[in-house]
Amino acid sequence: MTSDAENKMGIEKLIRKELLSFGGYAAAASPETLAGKIGMREQDIIKLDANENPYGPSPRVQKALSKYQQFHIYPDDGQEKLRQLLADYTGMDMKYIVAGGGSNQLIDLLVRLFVAEGDEIINCTPTFGVYSFSTRLVGGKLVEVPRKDDFSLDMKTVKTAINSKTKLIFLANPNNPTGNLTPETEIVELLSTGVPVVVDEAYYEFSGMTVLPLVKTYDNLIVLRTFSKWAGLAGLRVGYGFFPPAIADFMLRIKIPYNVNVAAQVAVNESIKDAAYLMASVQLMVKEREILFQGLKKMKWLQPYPSQANYILCRVSGITATQVHKRLQEKGILVRYFDQPRLQDCIRFSVGKPAHTNALLTALKEIGG
Repeated sequence: MTSDAENKMGIEKLIRKELLSFGGYAAAASPETLAGKIGMREQDIIKLDANENPYGPSPRVQKALSKYQQFHIYPDDGQEKLRQLLADYTGMDMKYIVAGGGSNQLIDLLVRLFVAEGDEIINCTPTFGVYSFSTRLVGGKLVEVPRKDDFSLDMKTVKTAINSKTKLIFLANPNNPTGNLTPETEIVELLSTGVPVVVDEAYYEFSGMTVLPLVKTYDNLIVLRTFSKWAGLAGLRVGYGFFPPAIADFMLRIKIPYNVNVAAQVAVNESIKDAAYLMASVQLMVKEREILFQGLKKMKWLQPYPSQANYILCRVSGITATQVHKRLQEKGILVRYFDQPRLQDCIRFSVGKPAHTNALLTALKEIGG
């Protein structure tokens, strides 16, 4: 006999029980959802919460998309031209390469490929939330290994956590949201365990550090990259990864058909052709990152952490991070707050243009005195 509560659930009672309390991924806010709430126009809101490229994509992208004539035709499901384009760009054979609708999709596919219910992945926290999101979604067990106080890896604890159920180790490099790099020597140490190690290089263009050459040496190394940040294509969702060839074959088998749309493929082609223009924008952001860092350092109530990405994590004191987040939002400045134990007194600022930096620092001075 069913209870009244069970009857009221209706179709929800058929949902997997472990997902009934699933909270989902906390994505950044969009200006259009905020504009009407704070008395500011959408175009006047300063968006520094999602690590996007404020300079936007190459001008060639808009021009090429406006001339494209085959939006009614499905993209190549095997990604032959796209993978060859990425091979030519990176110097890696296309047999290692698979593209996705953002690197998030590739993370999700990797978890689906390796992790069955009860299997474990090692997550070095605090870090990018999609690793835990995808693991929980498939019923995997999340083994969280806290980073040290300076956010470097606790290598001893990571290695101790490895057992027969460990299927993947995720490592964002630079780490998001802390911005620090893990040295290649430590990554090699992880690879020596034999466990597949996923090195997420979403911010590679800002750091200049990569372990990509090691993919040919270690058959348990996977490297992910994206066009969202450096190339300004966040809205088109296109990422790619380098996998052991056997794993690349499996990734192509299990991905959703036509997973990279034609607009994204056109944009990638034009972005690569105009890489010099885009890297000039990256260098502007790297320069601005240092200006922002020095500005934050001058405020006694803020402790910015050095970053090799296009954002800066900052610990606050004398006021809660939620209050800072709210007061900046009231001024039309969107920044990222993470409601997690080790980050509850932290705010992350994406690097914007000089005018954005000036507005942010002015607002922070008004808030902190």
